[in-house]
Formats: sequence, structure tokens, C-alpha cells
Amino acid sequence: MKLINTIYDNYLVKKPWGEEYTIFNNKQKLAITLVKIKPQQGTSLHCHPKKKTGFIIIKGSPKIQVGIHKKNTWKSRPLSILVLRPGLFHSIKNQSNKNDVVALEFETPYIKKDLIRFEDKYGRQEKGYETKNFMVKLKKNNLRFSRSKLKKKYSLFGRKIIIQNVTFKKQILNYNDKSVSAILDGRLIDDKNNTVISFGEIIKTKSLKILTKRFKIHKSLCVLNVI
Repeated sequence: MKLINTIYDNYLVKKPWGEEYTIFNNKQKLAITLVKIKPQQGTSLHCHPKKKTGFIIIKGSPKIQVGIHKKNTWKSRPLSILVLRPGLFHSIKNQSNKNDVVALEFETPYIKKDLIRFEDKYGRQEKGYETKNFMVKLKKNNLRFSRSKLKKKYSLFGRKIIIQNVTFKKQILNYNDKSVSAILDGRLIDDKNNTVISFGEIIKTKSLKILTKRFKIHKSLCVLNVI
């Protein structure tokens, strides 16, 4: 089965609560979506049966619900991280009256139409992912992340983002302890070649440093670091 809908690589998707577009795509393995949620709006309570998802909050302090019970809701803040197993319902709601919430969403593997809605105040419970009628062509000034052997640096709503291929432990150990990191490709392994952490994982950089000291980088890691 073909997992990638390449149309989503070139279009911004309009949502009733805001907008999103694919800012990075590592073939079938992983994609990153830049998500903007308008003031007093929120995503549906939904799940993804086949893919693992995760978030890094870039801007704003949204309320996040995990599971179908509203009591499992808490207020997030910038550089908060959230990792969700396949099938786990979740929603993100912007409580601000003035400012957008901005987040990076990581999906592993890249399957945009892998979506089930449980609740949706916009009447989309029985509907799938948005069709082309809700898409507009990306502009040249829309930020896109790219993978390279060289270190890539970006600025996103006041946050500094670095993407680089890491082959030596020292490179990770030089990261800021207050930052967060996501593995875009590669893995850490133990002495028996068991995977300790792999692509699609989001982790506090301080914890990634501890794991890197203890385990080995298998060939290389592609790491996204946000501070």
C-alpha cells in the first residue's frame, strides 16, 4: 500500500480551527506538519489508528486532552512535548483570545488520511481528512525544512531550530539542556543491536544526552533540535 499522498507536500490545508501544511517529509518514514490554531478554536477529539503522532508546542499555551475523558486535560506551554501511540484520542484547544497556537506535529509513518474523529464542534465527526477543496498552493515564502549532511538552521516564531545528521556523541552533548529534540531518522542501539530510540521519537534533550552517553549511534541520527 502506498502510504504517501504527495499532494499534501505542496499544499496548505485550511481547517475550521486554523491551518496546517507539511513542512518536512522523510519519505514513508516520517513527516512534520506545521499546525496553527486560531484563538478560541481547537482540533477535533480524534485518533490515528495506524500511525504514532507527537507534538512540540512552539508558541502558546493550549489545553491538551488525551483520551475520551475530559478530566484528562491539562494546560501546556512552549517546548512542551506530547507523544501518542496509535489509536489514542487527543485534541488541542487554544484558550487565548488574541494569539495563535503553533505546534510541530510528527507522524510516523506519513499517512494523512489515517484519521477517526470522536467529537468535532465543526460537524466533521463522520468526515475524513480534508479534500482538495480545502487546500491552497504553498507559497515560496512558506518555511520548509530540509535534510542535509550540513547543519541547517531555521527560525520559527522566535524559536531556533537546528536539523543535522549526527555521527558523534559530542554533537548531541553540545545541545542546550533546556531544548527538546526529535529523531527524524536513525536510531540508538545497545551492544546487541536492540533499538533504544528511533525516528519519530520526541524527547527532552537532557534525556537524549543521557541515552547517548549510555548507548551507541547506529551509523547516524538525523536530529531536529528546538530551543
